[in-house]
Amino acid sequence: MLKLDVETKLAAARTRLIIDKPFLGALVLRLPLVAARPDWCRTTSTDARKLYYNTEYIQHLSLAETQFVLAQEALHCALSHFARRGHRVKHLWDLACDFAINPILIHDGLTAPPGALYSHEYEGMTAEEIYPFLVDNDNDSTHEENLFDKPQEQEGGEGDQPPPPDQEQDENEGTGTSPQTETDADENPQDGVDESREGAHEPPPLSAQERETLEIQWKQRLAGAAQQAMQAGKLSGDMARLVDFLLEPKLPWRMLLAHYMTAQARDDYSYTRPSSRRGEPAILPSLRSHQLDVVVVLDTSGSISAQEMGFFVSEIDAIKGQIRARVVLHACDDCLSPDGPWTFEAWEPLVMPAAFHGGGGTNFTPVFDWVTTLDREPDLLVYFTDAEGRFPKVVPHYPVIWLVKGKAPVPWGQRVQLN
Repeated sequence: MLKLDVETKLAAARTRLIIDKPFLGALVLRLPLVAARPDWCRTTSTDARKLYYNTEYIQHLSLAETQFVLAQEALHCALSHFARRGHRVKHLWDLACDFAINPILIHDGLTAPPGALYSHEYEGMTAEEIYPFLVDNDNDSTHEENLFDKPQEQEGGEGDQPPPPDQEQDENEGTGTSPQTETDADENPQDGVDESREGAHEPPPLSAQERETLEIQWKQRLAGAAQQAMQAGKLSGDMARLVDFLLEPKLPWRMLLAHYMTAQARDDYSYTRPSSRRGEPAILPSLRSHQLDVVVVLDTSGSISAQEMGFFVSEIDAIKGQIRARVVLHACDDCLSPDGPWTFEAWEPLVMPAAFHGGGGTNFTPVFDWVTTLDREPDLLVYFTDAEGRFPKVVPHYPVIWLVKGKAPVPWGQRVQLN
């Protein structure tokens, strides 16, 4: 087979994506392709405005592998990885993002280049969920260097910083390309390839305002690309779930926990006999609040640190004060803690016990067996755990929230991910 030149290979890869994978193809079209200087771009890179590539690296890829790296960079942008890192370490965050994206692309039928990061245990997890499991290992590296993760203090720097590339922005989208460029790219993918032989300088990092603007733009592009692909009947199940996850409003675990707890603490109307002294003519409903009984269980099998348990208890205490809840606290590994339970009335602060006897395996059954011995079933049970243990076969009638540190699933109940 005749070896393709770099520009032809890139254009062909984009065209194949548009035809075979219209969702990914539509996203890739939003990133103008720019040849970069090899002194700063070893493989491929993106700043969420453009996609930069090392010409020699693309030369060594097959056409199928080129499709993969283009789709990978576009998904980094579409999933707003440039706006989600927060306080996390850049190197580990880049690894987490690749571990989250690569299985999705592989399952969608794309061919990963040699050395692409992949681990079966991270399949179906987000970058935020993967990040805590990664150890900073200098031997691990991503294929690309994400320019949007450059330290913010570099922004607007002087000295050796190369001049920024043209950043003429669309008035409606601010994509770093003119409206005509994007229109032409949609009609003829090859027009979006910058054939500069010298290569582009490294662009400056994104400002806070640019991050915010680009995050909104990429979310709109993601929704539009998904709609077009669904209409064509070419949106895979994994991609559809990914789109749903990103477009649905997501709340931190604290807000989710507060939501589920307050949902149980509903006020109700009480129809009491009217006061004869006031001469009330009819029985009218009055709003009464009832006390919420909550059971909180801590997994003391050794996978949850005392500091983490204390932090979790403080969150429960903050919610407890708002919803007038009576909390019964207990601890369990493979059996119930002999020191528990600890009961805290609605007016009492919830505090961590001085010590726990635990550190063995994990068995959730003793907790639910113990609950059956109480005078009444709780309105809610919250279990703080890694979810790696033996679950009861009988599902209880009361609601259960599993606040999970880790990636293990739960067979029933409401699972809230602790990031």
